[in-house]
Amino acid sequence: MQEHRLEATYQIYQNASALPAQYSKLLARAKTSLSHSYAPYSDFQVGAAVRLTNEAIVAGGNQENASYPLCLCAERVALAAAASQHPGVAPVALAVTTRKGENPATPCGACRQVIAEYEFRFKQPIALILQASDGPIYVFDSIEPLLPMAFDGTFL
Repeated sequence: MQEHRLEATYQIYQNASALPAQYSKLLARAKTSLSHSYAPYSDFQVGAAVRLTNEAIVAGGNQENASYPLCLCAERVALAAAASQHPGVAPVALAVTTRKGENPATPCGACRQVIAEYEFRFKQPIALILQASDGPIYVFDSIEPLLPMAFDGTFL
């Protein structure tokens, strides 16, 4: 038997002014997209903004439904909107924020898989910038630390 270890590396910034300017701007856009969230059932509003290689920024908010499986997370709303508005243009960074909590909410499992698919598709990492309403900001260079050994097209 062999034992292997998985580790996650990420940076923690205490506030947005400490972030690189490109990330600070993206996080600010994610915060403004909180107002586009539709969360009447959970009252858990999430905003996301994605920056593309052409420098375009596309935002989205989570969209709930009384039939919970039909809900859309902010991350997937922003990524799908970006792919529709800018076909073939790679995402390079994704900021996600919530109105609640002290620590950032990381993307759910479905969103992690979708982000991994975009990394696989464009063969480059997507930086993740995560913050709750206030408090520390977590920055991951890629989805890989949050979804190690991801399922991708090479398995098919």
